[in-house]
Amino acid sequence: MCGIVGAITNRKDITAILLDGLQRLEYRGYDSAGIALINPEHQQIERIRVKGKVAKLAELIAKHPIQGPLGIAHTRWATHGKPSEINAHPHCSSQKVAVVHNGIIENYVELREKLRAENYVFETETDTEVVAHLLHFYSKSNPNFTEVIQQVAKELRGAYALGIIHVEEPKVLYAIRHGSPLVVGIGKDEHFIASDPLALLPVTNQFIYLEEGDIARLTIEEHRIYDKAGQIVPREIHTANITEDGVDKGQFRHFMLKEIFEQPQSILNTLNGYLVNEKVLPQIFGVDAPAIFKNIKRIRIVACGTSFHAGLVAKHWLEEMAQIKTDIEIASEYRYRHAVIEPDTLFIALSQSGETADTLAAVRLAKKQGYLAVLAICNIPESSLAREADLVFLTRAGTEVGVAATKTFTAQLMALLLLALCLSKKPSVTSTDLEKLPGLIEKILENDAGINDWSKFFKDKVHTLFLGRGILYPIALEGALKLKEISYIHAEAYPAGELKHGPLALVDKDMPVIIAVCNDHLVEKIQSNMQEVQARGGELFVFIDEAIKWQPEGDVHVIKIPSVNPDLAPILYVIALQLLSYHIAVIKGTDVDQPRNLAKSVTVE
Repeated sequence: MCGIVGAITNRKDITAILLDGLQRLEYRGYDSAGIALINPEHQQIERIRVKGKVAKLAELIAKHPIQGPLGIAHTRWATHGKPSEINAHPHCSSQKVAVVHNGIIENYVELREKLRAENYVFETETDTEVVAHLLHFYSKSNPNFTEVIQQVAKELRGAYALGIIHVEEPKVLYAIRHGSPLVVGIGKDEHFIASDPLALLPVTNQFIYLEEGDIARLTIEEHRIYDKAGQIVPREIHTANITEDGVDKGQFRHFMLKEIFEQPQSILNTLNGYLVNEKVLPQIFGVDAPAIFKNIKRIRIVACGTSFHAGLVAKHWLEEMAQIKTDIEIASEYRYRHAVIEPDTLFIALSQSGETADTLAAVRLAKKQGYLAVLAICNIPESSLAREADLVFLTRAGTEVGVAATKTFTAQLMALLLLALCLSKKPSVTSTDLEKLPGLIEKILENDAGINDWSKFFKDKVHTLFLGRGILYPIALEGALKLKEISYIHAEAYPAGELKHGPLALVDKDMPVIIAVCNDHLVEKIQSNMQEVQARGGELFVFIDEAIKWQPEGDVHVIKIPSVNPDLAPILYVIALQLLSYHIAVIKGTDVDQPRNLAKSVTVE
């Protein structure tokens, strides 16, 4: 959520660089945008902000040009204060200091009162404004601005990444990272900052990933990094392997649809190199994995949102194939309770971005609690999660721009399945089953038009019920989440066996019921559940394995799913549900790639 871009260059004007960077970060979700430059001729901060999209900001700058070689820019996702121009970043103090901020300052109320006592006037409802005023306050008595930032950092509580410019240093860009991701881009006679390397691809592919507490002092000629102890430290420069293909929709109307159709390849990418002689070797999870895996007696998985649903599927695989007791918890809940940690428990953290605030906090807590090891499964090799875990599995899904997770979810499922196979003595899934998966997914995608036909039945609906049993219940949860996220239809998911225990009261002609049915030992059970729905006048939409012999009666819509090993059914069925949610959102006219109130990477609590 939120996006930061900053630059110091020998160019006359960096406005175009900053605007392009903001546009590349639009996928993260935001409600306002702004830019601030230091005008070297007038030695003052020039700032333009808008409520709304980056395109609106660009239009305003075209009418009222500002320029300079040093500046910061931001897309804001409101946490403190409503979306508005005045609450948009950058925030200034006395026209001397400008700040952009990702994260939350938890003690901003007490800091605000302290600053008011020093005659500072607050214009916004945000927590960020206290940072700008604090920086200005301490700079009045200390000309060393690096020391000023270090002093301010000691007073701030919470998670934050900051980009800072100061009129007294018109050729220096500052940045600090504490709990929220921030990178430094290395160019020729220029340096940059961003909350995501993706923002800077047109100008550099050389990056430094700031560590916790790092402060960066950037000029045209050099970059200087101070650690949290205030010492100058070397930080490795990484060459990013990100391609610009990920930020191009190509022939597709939306990024989400493009990413749904990329899943055969992303599954293949996750599999390639991980199957050796039809076996999954523990080394793919890290060099220490073989020794650690021998001692695993229990597993605890921690995740948020879509990743939590992947963990629920993994519980089935790990307990049934590997016979290892597995618990799955929501990260934001795990952090605030006293968990019982049994000996030889592997802690698994799932996060697509590797920057999910609650999941990272849970990992940092787990590392103090005596777990056997922490295994991270994520999509970004340079992420905080990947750097802090003992073991890492990278899912190789490629850049995902759509806020609603699609290909990163199925890539997570593949990673967790490979883990279950690695730990299993008698796996129920063969390498042949895995090799067939991309082709089976292609068959689902070939039925896109048929799934699209269903969307017209949901155009005027406001509620939907999803049902699943066994390993497909988590997929029903994920289907409901996708529909909520992008179409704004209220959707709930239940285990089909729970119908009589409450949800059946909701079923009538206005409540569509979506059911996923794979060819396992629960087929007859879920057929009975479908009859219960029909008896109450409910309209059924059924995704069902083509090998199941079933003759629907009454008001039933059916789409056949290619027959597959039931343990692999979650990967196929979720893609069908992704397509359905996508087409319903399109017919409802919502912003599919950037749904309201949501962000791609949730980097605040």
